[in-house]
Amino acid sequence: MAAAHPFVTRSIPAEARALPVTKETSQPARRVQPVVPPRASNIAAQVQGALPPAPNPVAPEAVAASASAIPMPPAQDPSARSNTTTNAPSAHFTFPGSMRLHYRVTLQVRGGTSAGEGELVWRHDGESYEARLEFTAPLLPARAQRSTGRITSDGLEPLRFSDKARTEAATHFERDAGKVSFSSNKPDVPLLAGAQDRLSVLLQLGAMIAGQPQRFPPATIIAIQTAGTRDAEPWLFAVEQQELLQLPGGTFNSLKLTRNPRKEFDQKLEVWLAPGMDYVPVRLRLTQPNGDSVNYEWSSTDKG
Repeated sequence: MAAAHPFVTRSIPAEARALPVTKETSQPARRVQPVVPPRASNIAAQVQGALPPAPNPVAPEAVAASASAIPMPPAQDPSARSNTTTNAPSAHFTFPGSMRLHYRVTLQVRGGTSAGEGELVWRHDGESYEARLEFTAPLLPARAQRSTGRITSDGLEPLRFSDKARTEAATHFERDAGKVSFSSNKPDVPLLAGAQDRLSVLLQLGAMIAGQPQRFPPATIIAIQTAGTRDAEPWLFAVEQQELLQLPGGTFNSLKLTRNPRKEFDQKLEVWLAPGMDYVPVRLRLTQPNGDSVNYEWSSTDKG
């Protein structure tokens, strides 16, 4: 399969504000130049859908950083060695144009395997965005997640995140009040700079690396406060080596990032971003503590 043509980028002013996108439009990639450092979480699924609840309340302020001083051993939790991360300079973000990504999904549950389909819709007009992830499989309820917000000098700025299976739960980013609130009546969490939700974080990671790939060599640690529908906490992503992937939609190089478990009931999240496709996620795998897993593999893309 031929690699996607690169999108043209341009600057987006920090003061840009708009309502969430309601109509799908095809736009060129956007590059923003933040005036402050971003603070740099899951696409995954349970056996009945796409994303599990976040495990714990928010920890101290998260940062995006390079671990060049002391490289992180692959099997070690990045949080165990605080001297591997430092404050990072301002980052640049390059977002792809509006698109619809299709995935083949494989579930491994209690030793059995089942298949399904996934779809990630990404729309933006350079000032506001909408992202939606849907998952369907035979004999399982459909699940949909949706993130809406703004594109700013710090990348994505979510305003609302929802997760719907049989019922819908929502998370609100109350920026004036400096907090994240939940429809589940869980306690509010302080809102940190650069905070994302479990869907927008994947697009934020891709846009951050696409903007300045040279700043994210292997062993770099990227930390982002990530909100689910029950709480929020910083997630640490370790940049690994490039891998050649054989996917339903073709074969191409990818950059792997891994979020390793930090506590007893954490999930492991692996994300593969494709440089030849503007660093969109072409593979995602979530592994539960009991060994159950969900694997998304890219099959095709609809532009616009």
